Amino acid sequence: MATSNSTLLQPEIGLEEITRQVHRLILHNDNHNSFEWVIETLVEVCKHTVEQAEQCSYIIHSKGKYAVKTAPFNILKAMKDAITERGISATIE
Repeated sequence: MATSNSTLLQPEIGLEEITRQVHRLILHNDNHNSFEWVIETLVEVCKHTVEQAEQCSYIIHSKGKYAVKTAPFNILKAMKDAITERGISATIE
């Protein structure tokens, strides 16, 4: 059975759709930021409880990185920028 090429193509995704998709804010382990600084940052920037921030910081330390927040890109971008301004390595996936 023959199909047209147009049925095989994915529709283009607009910028608005990309910003609504759920992404992950990843913090990366390093050797120069203290647990206290990472915990304080997670509480202030990501609005974690102290307990959540402590757990995240230990996972980051032991695993090398951890997704500390999931949300649309436009929300995570501001958080990532605030975190990296504090000298902590963060990416969005």
